[in-house]
Amino acid sequence: MIPSAPATSLTASVDDEMLSRMVRTDQMVAVRRSVLAAIPINVVLSCTVALVALHAGRAFEGLIWLLLSLALNGVRSYISRWPFAPWPGVAAESGVATSASGRPVGWHLRAAAAMAGASGCVWALIPLLCDGYSSPQAVFYLTVVCGICAGSVTYGIAYALVPISFITPALLSVAGCLVFAGGFDNLSLAAMVLLYLGALMRGALHSDRAFREGSRIRNEATAMATQLRMAHAKSLDAAQQLALRASHDSLTGLLNREGFTEAATLHLMVPDGRQHGLLLLDLDGFKAVNDAFGHKAGDRVLQDVASWLQRETEDMQAVLGRWGGDEFAVLYGLRDERQAPAAIAQALIRSISFATSHYGGHLGVSIGISVSGEAGFADMISFADEALHEAKRTGRNRYQVFDNALNQRLATRRDVERDLLQAIGTRDIGVWYQPIMTSDGREVHSLEALMRWNHPRHGQIAPEDVIHAAASTGVAEPLLRHLVDEVCRGMRQLEAAGSSLAGVPVAINVSPREMAQLAVDDIVLGMLKLRGIAPRRLQIEITEEVALDTHATRGRLSALSAAGVAIVVDDFGVGFSSLASLRSEYVRQVKIDRSFILDLSSSPGNEVLVDSIVQLGHSLGVQVVAEGVETQAELDVLRNLGCGLVQGYHLARPAPLPDVMAWAAARSAPEPIKAG
Repeated sequence: MIPSAPATSLTASVDDEMLSRMVRTDQMVAVRRSVLAAIPINVVLSCTVALVALHAGRAFEGLIWLLLSLALNGVRSYISRWPFAPWPGVAAESGVATSASGRPVGWHLRAAAAMAGASGCVWALIPLLCDGYSSPQAVFYLTVVCGICAGSVTYGIAYALVPISFITPALLSVAGCLVFAGGFDNLSLAAMVLLYLGALMRGALHSDRAFREGSRIRNEATAMATQLRMAHAKSLDAAQQLALRASHDSLTGLLNREGFTEAATLHLMVPDGRQHGLLLLDLDGFKAVNDAFGHKAGDRVLQDVASWLQRETEDMQAVLGRWGGDEFAVLYGLRDERQAPAAIAQALIRSISFATSHYGGHLGVSIGISVSGEAGFADMISFADEALHEAKRTGRNRYQVFDNALNQRLATRRDVERDLLQAIGTRDIGVWYQPIMTSDGREVHSLEALMRWNHPRHGQIAPEDVIHAAASTGVAEPLLRHLVDEVCRGMRQLEAAGSSLAGVPVAINVSPREMAQLAVDDIVLGMLKLRGIAPRRLQIEITEEVALDTHATRGRLSALSAAGVAIVVDDFGVGFSSLASLRSEYVRQVKIDRSFILDLSSSPGNEVLVDSIVQLGHSLGVQVVAEGVETQAELDVLRNLGCGLVQGYHLARPAPLPDVMAWAAARSAPEPIKAG
């Protein structure tokens, strides 16, 4: 027997009750088989006994006995073929008749024992055919009875009660007749018969125990093997499920980033001689849907977009994936011009509004495209990502193919990211300074430190590109420490040279990302302390958004201000809360964005705005600097408006510190620096 349902663990494969049921079922099946095998022998012996009785002149008695024996054998054979009802959780061997409406296993075992006992009682009537074993045929009958009893035990090894029920009445009848006949020989023979009966009973019980133990071991092994197979099947299924979950996005059902990368790599390895197009899509306006309708609506949008992509690309044998967030990726083999990536991208851009029209039609899609050529998947995804950023930068809801210009920009960024840490260590990243002067041009009020990096391959790298690369490569903090240290060293150099600029403050820019993610207060104040520079000699330039950012950011600015570092709001007037930033208790100075200064003399509107900012600054006790002053006319207007501090190419260009020192020492009137 085997369990029809899996057990809960392999350490306890089958409980005792279940195992007992399996063993009992095995016993019943074995008993039925042994009965069906023994009955033909019983019938043959019965017929032989009847013939001997007929020969001895006892035809009537022999015939009656034979009919009883045959009737019982027929009943036993019939019962042994009845379907039985298996126990719950236990399945019989194949070929064994079962029925839910049949008798239970226990009933069949009891019936087999009872019918064996009845058959034994028939054989106990043998003395009626031989005058109590005293006739000349007694030896024959005694031999037959002892032989059939031995055969019963031999066949009935599975369930001891069956052979014991058969042999007990038959052999007790023999012993009783011998005792009744009396005499030493008969009594001795009766004792031998009883001893024989005991030996057969003991053998039957021993065979029963051996059968049950063997059945138990076999069923345990079978159950264990079955459960191992089931556990193996379950582990394979679980592994497949894990692999599916690991490679697919649970929200959209598309491949996730890892799954798409693997599938796309395999797709590109197929030598079909075709180029492959990779489209990287980013939804325009998805954040607005999330904010307006909630994240559940956002999830539905992503699901709708996934379904839309599947419909639009169903004839392309494309690999689709959700690259992350609201980005999706499509890789396919180019068959003809109709499947050119640009044509596919245009079709997707046109149809996205229909796919998401039930959300108000606010969604668009920007697409970056790269074509395989000799590139592998890693390069293709980088190219497509670069093209996607360019598409979003230049207007959104459009596509951009990765071209030579983007390739050059990507190569530059990669080189910058690769060489940045080394450039910090070798001090190849330096600082230039631009004076901030009083509007009358007579005094240098302060200096602004500007990062400069002349890359050996790509020349001057824009500061914002350096900052972005530092954030991308995790070296933002080393870069900030290096720049602050460079400024501190510059201050010491001014002091050592006895320059007229030795006492002026120096401003350094801190990006919003740096202010939000780095402990800027600890870094700056720690470096000032290390270099022995008074905090009042340093200014930190931030944007308006930073001035009003999170509690942690405001805490860092407050700590810097409390230590004596002046906080300057740069690019004032272009942020979302200009007036609110003026109210910050730690802001000492604001710098009017250069967009308001450009052509100031011919722009009455800008003049009014600048005048308002200057007056507000005066009222609140905040210094106002006008940056981007490039003409004398702009400078004259600023003087008339009362703006006390100015900065720009008309007054002095950024230059290395030695050039600025030489300019400060030599000038008798404000003139542009020739370097830079």
